[in-house]
Amino acid sequence: MTRRVAVIGGGSSGLASIKTCLDEGLQPVCFESSDDIGGLWKFKENPEADRASIYQSVIINTSKEVMCFSDFPIPAHYPNYMHNSLIVDYFRMFADRFQLTRHIRFNTKVLQVKQRSDFSRSGQWDVETENKDGEKEKHIFDAVMICIGHHCHPNLPLHDFPGIDSFTGKFFHSRDYKTADEWRHKKAVVIGIGNSGGDIAVELSRVTKQVYLSTRRGAWILNRVSDNGLPRDMLNTRMAIFMRHVLPFGLSCGAAERKVSRRFDHSLYNLKPAHRYGGAELGDILPVLCSAVLLTGVIFDDGSVVEDVFATGYRFSFPFLASHVVSVSENKASLYKYVFPPELDRPTLAIIGLVQPLGAIMPISEMQARWATRVFKGELLLPTTMAKRYVSSQRHTIQVDYISYMDEIAELVGVRPSLPRLLLTDPRLGLNLMFGPCTPYQYRLRGPGKWAGARQAIFTQWERVARPMQTRPCHDPKPERSLKWLLVVAAKGRTY
Repeated sequence: MTRRVAVIGGGSSGLASIKTCLDEGLQPVCFESSDDIGGLWKFKENPEADRASIYQSVIINTSKEVMCFSDFPIPAHYPNYMHNSLIVDYFRMFADRFQLTRHIRFNTKVLQVKQRSDFSRSGQWDVETENKDGEKEKHIFDAVMICIGHHCHPNLPLHDFPGIDSFTGKFFHSRDYKTADEWRHKKAVVIGIGNSGGDIAVELSRVTKQVYLSTRRGAWILNRVSDNGLPRDMLNTRMAIFMRHVLPFGLSCGAAERKVSRRFDHSLYNLKPAHRYGGAELGDILPVLCSAVLLTGVIFDDGSVVEDVFATGYRFSFPFLASHVVSVSENKASLYKYVFPPELDRPTLAIIGLVQPLGAIMPISEMQARWATRVFKGELLLPTTMAKRYVSSQRHTIQVDYISYMDEIAELVGVRPSLPRLLLTDPRLGLNLMFGPCTPYQYRLRGPGKWAGARQAIFTQWERVARPMQTRPCHDPKPERSLKWLLVVAAKGRTY
């Protein structure tokens, strides 16, 4: 019989999981609590409880070639860094192309996921759901994939701010921020200098009287656009990773810090943190230059009335799971390679997308799903010592390097590209993989799920990067092909 798999969540991780189940001959049933796909990237005016929420202007921090699903490139004319609405449009194209929505039950909330009484033998799960009319239903599944992400429950550390109870202004978490309209001519403090904090501070600076951006430790600030106007993450290559591993840590960090500080001196702006370069990315903080945004490390106690935005991150939890299945305490969870709970008798539960990558999340979720589904089928086995090798993960320790982690999981699945072999048998492709961007197509060149279009997608990726920039005809004068300058040099030589 075909194994049935419950997929919880219809965002990017959920869509990848549905498709991967279908690719592996499994029968997915996805439960999505809202009325649409998109998850985090689906903008809504009013935040919903226990759901991710974004502000209207959000643009993703990873470029389209690096963030796409590995066998479905994003259209060439799309911008390299996409607005949230275009990301949802891409998800719709992906869902339509592979007919995924027929497997999704919208407006259906998962109430409980628990092991069946014979779990040690069957590995099966009882799943209870409730639809928008309040009707409850019980199901039996052979495996479960949890794809709810880690941006659902805002972290609001009010206990760290004495006197907040008597504060006369308004304060809220960044998930409740939508637009800057209501902030006109006000003073605001944005607490936290992560991606959201930086974005919101810059956006508010255009309408407020003054914005203060509060940071305890500072940060290394990157821009999405790098040398020659190219997407920064397209310059992250396997060779660059290799050099970072070979060179002394201080030397490689120093070189990166000097490069980042060439755009603006972090010390001059009092932004330089105590920790070495690790890669925190913001879109732009140039309003600091004209004092539209003031950096501060304190909250005012002089009676000044300001509005506070807490861009202080999120907590993750799995309220429908028993605590002994996946225990979460103070934002720590025990998961083998960030996917499998190590204590289960049968590996039929996978957490997909619970990582904070230095890179794109979509291909990582897809790779995790490819691994999990083959484990569900018994094609791949987990180590018996898994319980002793799990990773204890907090918000900052669920951070993974994109290339290293993708290669690690791809090796388990059997789809990691073999560079030595390619350099011998297909040197053009091998050199591209070594010195070019690590785009997801590389993981469709071989093994389970091999895609015939992967090689061509790699060779045409820079064309898709350039396409949205070529929006007008440009007739640059071509240099004259002449030897006149050589004759001039020769004539000068004769005069000596």
